[in-house]
Amino acid sequence: MASPHIGIIGAGISGLRCADILIQNGARVTILEARDRIGGRVHQSTVGDHVVDLGPNWIHGAGENPIMTIAEETGTVMYDPEGGRHISYSRDGHPINDEVSAKVQDFVWTTIAEAFKYSNHNGESIPVERSLFDFFCDRVQKTTFSDEEKQLCLDACKLWGAYVGDQVDKQSLKFFRLEECVDGSNFVVASTYKRILEHVAKTAVEKADIRLNEPVTNITTPPRQSDTKHKVSVTTATGTIYNFDEVVVTCPLGWLKQNTSAFTPPLPPRLEQAINNISYGRLEKVYVTFPRAFWHTNTSTTPTQTPNTVFAQFLTPSYTTHPENIEWNQECLSLASLPSPHAHPTLLFYTYGSSGAEIINRLSGYGPSSPEYRDSLISTLQPFYSRLPGYSAESPDCVPVALLATQWQKDVYAGNGSYCNFQVGVEEADTDIEVMRSGDGSGETRGLWFAGEHTAPFVALGTTTGAFWSGERIAKMVCREIGIGEVGGMGVKDDFLPSADGS
Repeated sequence: MASPHIGIIGAGISGLRCADILIQNGARVTILEARDRIGGRVHQSTVGDHVVDLGPNWIHGAGENPIMTIAEETGTVMYDPEGGRHISYSRDGHPINDEVSAKVQDFVWTTIAEAFKYSNHNGESIPVERSLFDFFCDRVQKTTFSDEEKQLCLDACKLWGAYVGDQVDKQSLKFFRLEECVDGSNFVVASTYKRILEHVAKTAVEKADIRLNEPVTNITTPPRQSDTKHKVSVTTATGTIYNFDEVVVTCPLGWLKQNTSAFTPPLPPRLEQAINNISYGRLEKVYVTFPRAFWHTNTSTTPTQTPNTVFAQFLTPSYTTHPENIEWNQECLSLASLPSPHAHPTLLFYTYGSSGAEIINRLSGYGPSSPEYRDSLISTLQPFYSRLPGYSAESPDCVPVALLATQWQKDVYAGNGSYCNFQVGVEEADTDIEVMRSGDGSGETRGLWFAGEHTAPFVALGTTTGAFWSGERIAKMVCREIGIGEVGGMGVKDDFLPSADGS
């Protein structure tokens, strides 16, 4: 008896993990990937002489987390930045004294924890238009802080946008609980995701048929009563038609939103509605490398010395020009703080929402090696890094030698954005996610399955862990459907797996 032939659309973490489980259980797997490489949004490039992650560069939650387990098994170097100095700059560009800064940060993170709890316990009664920012405004008014401290708290809370890719006043309070991650500390992946990706991809690279440069243009499923031998046909931009017994779609949520017309017959209305209801972020990164980490002013190992700057936040800056009605808060992480030999004199800026879109749009048409590209990024970011300790306009150490900006919003295969999030106005986000996981129950998507970080367990939505778990889960579901053995798995929760009837 021939092995069932499963098609997987997308060779990101989800698709690769799905392929791994299916192959372990005896399926024949073909992966169709639009890019000329595997990995999806897990991808590296160079800035100067240093390799950096363009996509995720954190592991969110070090608890029961398979990505953390893989990182440890592969010798991937991780870094907890919590021990370093955190500097915040006020609206006028002056550093906030450490005592007030600590007070503000404590308020922000305490309120985030309270918001998760409030959303979990009161979700049904919270109006859909109520935002996380509204919650911050309420909480700060109940403090005994000075008016200046209250304003600093509200300015600082806006940088939550760097976690979800959009402004905090767009973040749904009703479904804020869906932004909660796996328990445990968050780690920067100091040596990049390269080894993690290689580990996840190993089985697929060795045993799957991976077809690169094959963007999918149409996915046709047969009528419910059809006895067609091959249930699902997939057409790519090259004109090639592939026939499969089952197909797993791991394309990003943004791609699904923009390509629902690629499905024949059309997706069931409730499934299409779910795809359209969930939002996705606009998170971008800009790497700025210098000859030396001038902001590391403490070269002593004496414990009494001020620790070096690891994080810097620039709150609602009035000292730099930017378009009206766009938040211009910026945050950067010092990669000079990474453990040796992975440390390098680079600042990683996280920019999001309309600010991220504006910065990326300014680069339109410029190649990364062009003077215009360099000048645009320097003019945008110099007002920020010039405020760091140790900066001198006359010093060559303070002049960038390399710059690199991600441009996920320009990437059609990424869906022109980053990961899923939950914005004000969404009414049934939890149900929407469940519909994308398992269909609407109509049976109209026969032979068609969906995976990706937007179908992950609620504790891992929008993360590489979520993508990994979603690929594993959907592979188990396919195994049950087609009646082949079910082996493999790294901690995907039982309550994340449906029963045999799909419920």
